[in-house]
Amino acid sequence: MRQVRFFLDADTEQPHIYNHGVTELEVIEVLAGSPLVLKGTHGSLIALGQTDSGRHLKVIYRDDKDDDQLFVITA
Repeated sequence: MRQVRFFLDADTEQPHIYNHGVTELEVIEVLAGSPLVLKGTHGSLIALGQTDSGRHLKVIYRDDKDDDQLFVITA
């Protein structure tokens, strides 16, 4: 699995996904699985998948191929 970075909320300096009750591990489980990946806006990608516990998530991210990282915007 490639390195995953998370967009940080400016007020809390915590990953923005926390605002939606999602953990980093859940996002990684979705991305590491076999999600359905759709094109989003402004170069983003949308991964539709399931966590190991069965929760269905939509993860919005960018594929930063230049530095071999995935940048998670929200979920």
